[in-house]
Amino acid sequence: MQNLVKEFIEKTLETNVVLEKPKDITFGHYATPVAFSLAKELKKSPMAIADELVSKFDNCEMFEKVEAVKGFINFKLSSSFLLSLVNDALLNKDNFAKQEKKDEKILLEYVSANPTGPLHIGHARGAIAGDSLARVGRHLGFDITTEYYINDAGAQMDMLGLSISLAARDFLLNEDVEYPETYYRGEYLIDIAKQIQATHGNEIFYDESRFKEMARFGKDEVMKIIIKDLKDLGIEFENFVSEQSLYYAWDETKKVLEKNGSLYEKNEKIYLKSTQYGDDSDRVVVRDNGIPTYLAGDIIYHKDKYDRNYDRYINIWGADHHGYIPRVKAAIEFLGNDSSKLEVILSQMVQLLKGGEPYKMSKRAGNVILMSDITEEIGADALRFIFLTRKSDTHLEFDIDMLKNQDSSNPIFYINYAHARINQVFVKAGITQDEIKDINFENLNQDGLNLVYESLLLESILNEAFAKRDMQKITEYLYSLASSVHKFYNEHKVIGSDEQNLYLKVLAMAALSINVGLSLLGIKAKDIM
Repeated sequence: MQNLVKEFIEKTLETNVVLEKPKDITFGHYATPVAFSLAKELKKSPMAIADELVSKFDNCEMFEKVEAVKGFINFKLSSSFLLSLVNDALLNKDNFAKQEKKDEKILLEYVSANPTGPLHIGHARGAIAGDSLARVGRHLGFDITTEYYINDAGAQMDMLGLSISLAARDFLLNEDVEYPETYYRGEYLIDIAKQIQATHGNEIFYDESRFKEMARFGKDEVMKIIIKDLKDLGIEFENFVSEQSLYYAWDETKKVLEKNGSLYEKNEKIYLKSTQYGDDSDRVVVRDNGIPTYLAGDIIYHKDKYDRNYDRYINIWGADHHGYIPRVKAAIEFLGNDSSKLEVILSQMVQLLKGGEPYKMSKRAGNVILMSDITEEIGADALRFIFLTRKSDTHLEFDIDMLKNQDSSNPIFYINYAHARINQVFVKAGITQDEIKDINFENLNQDGLNLVYESLLLESILNEAFAKRDMQKITEYLYSLASSVHKFYNEHKVIGSDEQNLYLKVLAMAALSINVGLSLLGIKAKDIM
């Protein structure tokens, strides 16, 4: 809707305009300050220019009213224009708020948790944000590929092998085992150890030469857990890339970096000159034992990404990776690529409460809150929605008991109730949506027109949410729309009234926006509550 209005105004005025939405809808649906930007060129006051421009919209079917107010031009959409948009939306529901395919290819990497244990609640935030961003972007026509980077190299894998051994000796062989403080714990390790024991016996748990073998097996089993837990949240990836599989390309990558003068040796270590691109200090990429560092793996991976020729690269990382941004971007530049094509979204941690008290850690996972536990307790829809009520780079605290409430304090219940209420109104009226398709808005009151207008805002909300990488825009919009639905229903008799079918058409449009909006957040709207 907004794009159509903007294009029409620009064509009529033969200049680019900025469209704003007045806070008070009585002033109009849209406004533009274009007269102020033209004042210097035309050497007239904005008020005079606005008065002249208004006349260009005489007898325009798109607008019921166009007026100049203190240099601004306000536009009130006509009921016939709104009706045409509603008719098109209801007849083409699958394409509502969709946009044509764009020529921009995006590689979106998110989650990428170490494959050393099940996902915890902090991982869920980045997972949900990434999946929703991909859904919205694809709906808007972007070509998006999703990718999970498996961190299966380095010290954490050695730690996994030893942790499996310790878990086996502790729980399967009843030894008195002392765990180093930093090692992994949890029931999942016992399950992995049982599988290894069934195949290889007990000797493998004492043979350090086979710890890497156990780690590889353990990684594969943990990835099965991760993939299942993500699927339970409605999240699936197109690509999985193993860090370990990329290290064969280190020598080639190192040669490119050397050729571009970005490396130097000091104290038998090799450093990247990352300070040249804003890093706090130059970073080690090869240790004094000749083994590449974690950063080297990131460099190889981003070279691999750029070699695949996407137009944009989006990474969703945990907040603790903030310091990696300048060093990775430095490496990208040293490799001869454009680091501005890489966008990093940081996902802050989550504080989880239950009944006002901190949520208890999971014994099954050692000392973390498992994502799967929360999904099971409150459901995937509630978890997805609440995680999207704040922008990823801001702190989030919520009480899971609130998400069990059957009232307006539970936002996903409140929105679903609006959708279910509309569905049940149609059922009670014994009317199908096909039967109200020819109803016009000639006699529709202002409350109905306002609800129709709000329902048609979804596409512009999606555009803004994707551009700002902020799914909170969508959750706020859906809650506001649901509130408007409830208000309209409570203030206007629908079933059995003279305006029944007219109101049903208004409500059908609202239901469509709620349905599509929720689906793009990975949530299925409920028809019955």
